[in-house]
Amino acid sequence: MALLTRIKEYRAKFDMKQETLAELVGVRRETIGHLEKGKYNPSLKLAFDIAKVFNTTVEELFEFTDV
Repeated sequence: MALLTRIKEYRAKFDMKQETLAELVGVRRETIGHLEKGKYNPSLKLAFDIAKVFNTTVEELFEFTDV
């Protein structure tokens, strides 16, 4: 299984840089980059924090897929 994210898409909608999102959720910019590339699976808290920033659900931002 692989985790797909829509973080980059949502950042574009909100005209937000990785650094800004990272500051809002309390992680490093590199963490956001790794999430967007599928190299890192977020903790449940981080997933909820990111969803809250974009006023959406965790299910909208993250999806497990059979790859």
